[in-house]
Amino acid sequence: LLGQSSKTAGEIIVKGQPVTIRSVAEALHAHGMGYVSEDRKQEGLILLHSVLANSGITVWRKLATRLGFLRDTTVSDHVGPVLRKLELKTPSLYQTIGNLSGGNQQKVSVAKWLAAGVKFLIIDEPSVGIDIKTKAYLHDLIHELADEGTAILLITSDMPEMIDVADRILVMDDYQIKGEVENDRNYEGVSRQIMGFIHGREAA
Repeated sequence: LLGQSSKTAGEIIVKGQPVTIRSVAEALHAHGMGYVSEDRKQEGLILLHSVLANSGITVWRKLATRLGFLRDTTVSDHVGPVLRKLELKTPSLYQTIGNLSGGNQQKVSVAKWLAAGVKFLIIDEPSVGIDIKTKAYLHDLIHELADEGTAILLITSDMPEMIDVADRILVMDDYQIKGEVENDRNYEGVSRQIMGFIHGREAA
């Protein structure tokens, strides 16, 4: 979806129009798409760089002058409100992000896309390696973003998380969609339907 590799079949349709996306930069700047990676340490963040650099990387092009110059104050003015909204705990925006807790690293990996104002956000396994309090906060944030009009595609293997957050559930196994579940927040009923699709039978 984000153009890191070529699609092998099907179409990508944005706002009713088929599109070809060749890079993450094109996905972000032309179509307002973002991706919060499951592996934030390897894919989502640059651990040796600062909080400011990581949270602002998606808006550098937007904020730079015609000559390509970019001031730290310009970036901090733009990303600061997002980081405060996420209640990021860091001694400084210049703190190396690798020194933050897993929960605060995850907040920055989300913040960089919020700062860019994405309209479609893919969030992959958001609860991996974070504490219960931060997990609950991220769930509230996902609900809030959806209420404000951001389309969220949540990828998760955490059943309670799935049922708490999702409006509808597509069950995938072996890279294929096995079925769709309308989420009525009934944990027992929804989980039974999901497991039925995974095991090749539609649960009653």
